[in-house]
Amino acid sequence: MEKIDFKKKLAFLYGPKKGKMETVKVPAMKFVMIDGRGNPNTSEDFKEAMNILYPISFGLKFMMKQRFEKDYVVMPPEGLWWADDMDDFLKKEKESWLWTIMIMQPDFIEECHFEEAAETAVKKGKITAEQLQKTRFETFEEGESVQTMYIGTFDDETSTIDSMHRMIAENGWKLSGKHHEIYLSDFRRTAPEKLKTIIRQPFAR
Repeated sequence: MEKIDFKKKLAFLYGPKKGKMETVKVPAMKFVMIDGRGNPNTSEDFKEAMNILYPISFGLKFMMKQRFEKDYVVMPPEGLWWADDMDDFLKKEKESWLWTIMIMQPDFIEECHFEEAAETAVKKGKITAEQLQKTRFETFEEGESVQTMYIGTFDDETSTIDSMHRMIAENGWKLSGKHHEIYLSDFRRTAPEKLKTIIRQPFAR
């Protein structure tokens, strides 16, 4: 049974080069998502969200493998970031940040599969029924975006983000959609200065 690695299959989305700003057209993709608010470094809601997404995502993986003979690597977590007042976001007033944490799912997974995997996670005690209520399965499409591979601490991303926004403005485009990050490193085990993060910003012509 072939084991699909969607990071490789979708390398144009999940394998940008370090230091190079690339334009991509991001198609509609399926995600398990959780919304929240607050500083990701201190928010219990953020930690909880990560602990909910993984049991459901691995439950889906095992369901697909055992029932449909489709095996794949579970994708890394991704985050959409914004604030009611975007000045707070740009100034790193993290307590007022809003976020959606999510994990991409293969296109052969349907809502019914998500519901079954989520309910199984509750029955096995991996998540609670209350936590399940915070979770959703959704198709998300960003369209045209600029992205790059960033390596370093999260707090030092500013210059890279500024360069990305400047590139968009210099081309006569406008920011559209939310700041998007894809976390390729396990930040529990990776030194902060070695973290690999894809930074993506949708734009409108």
